[in-house]
Amino acid sequence: MVGGGVVGLAVAAAAARAGRTVVVLERHDGWGRETTSRNSEVIHAGLYYPPGSHKARLCVEGRERLYARCAERGIPHRKLGKLVVACAEAERDGLDTLLRNGATCGAGALEVFDTAELARREPAVHGVAALWSPESGIVDSHALCISLADEAERGGALLALRHHLRAVTPGAPSRLELRDPDGAPLVLRAERAVNAAGLLADRVAAWCGVDIDAGGLRIRPCKGDYFSVAPGARPDLHHLVYPVPVAAGTGAGLGIHATLDLAGAVRFGPDTEYVDTPRYDVDPAKAVVFAAAIQRYLPGLRAAHLHPDYAGVRPKLAGPGEGFRDFAIVEDGGWVHLVGIESPGLTAALAIAERVVGWIDGAQLS
Repeated sequence: MVGGGVVGLAVAAAAARAGRTVVVLERHDGWGRETTSRNSEVIHAGLYYPPGSHKARLCVEGRERLYARCAERGIPHRKLGKLVVACAEAERDGLDTLLRNGATCGAGALEVFDTAELARREPAVHGVAALWSPESGIVDSHALCISLADEAERGGALLALRHHLRAVTPGAPSRLELRDPDGAPLVLRAERAVNAAGLLADRVAAWCGVDIDAGGLRIRPCKGDYFSVAPGARPDLHHLVYPVPVAAGTGAGLGIHATLDLAGAVRFGPDTEYVDTPRYDVDPAKAVVFAAAIQRYLPGLRAAHLHPDYAGVRPKLAGPGEGFRDFAIVEDGGWVHLVGIESPGLTAALAIAERVVGWIDGAQLS
């Protein structure tokens, strides 16, 4: 297993539970330190993805598995629901599209609220209508990773932090050349291997001999910034609040939205900025642009209320202006490559893991 984010750990836990010998290689000094730790921590219901796609099917299945795991293992989470707000009459069609798509995909008991019901649910939020998604929620991604790592270790998995993959010779078995925490060379051999390397998954696939350009597997790093709100200016919100996506069903982002953490703090983001290499700075000057977007549904918020919080980088397969791209789950030469596992990857992680373990046991990927 290459990669110790939430997807890699979910696969490791499921494989160990199935009695497989598991080694997880992670280059950082902790679990879930990159993409997993830098997202909105939202449990998605499955509103946005084309029916039948990996994203649609694995989001809905993963959502149910994730809520069940959280309840069984005491992982902090809240099913607080989401409002997707139409801020103008022209956006009502977008709500109807999401309603139909979500119903087809199994996103739960969706409902469209009029202005009066929206005002009753979220008095601070303004809009002409809103789609209510009761299955949406939030989860402590760090606690989830700890739970998965603990399960994997208890099942006999070896979890190797600060181990850097340097080269791969694919075959039966594949030969993996590493550097250990002291910089010393190390070689592992694996009959089956899983590439869950996140932002570097395309590089690992290329090392394994996959033509990533011919296969459309080259990752386009897409940075997203988040802003927090000063405590004295914090809006009184009870649910996640999203705008209608500018281009629902495409590769575009979901718009700058309001999320709550488990302590009740509000943050806004992410925006969309394609970058050549991952970076995690947040430009304070962006507060003006963020405020203008947020004021469409929260008119009381001002740029002065916003403070830079953190940034994440999404491993997108769709470049700027391109259409929807699905998760790439590719079997090749004793490897399964998980490439472009962006949102809803956190929600889908447990479902992805079940598919991969089925493949390890000889089933076809689906």
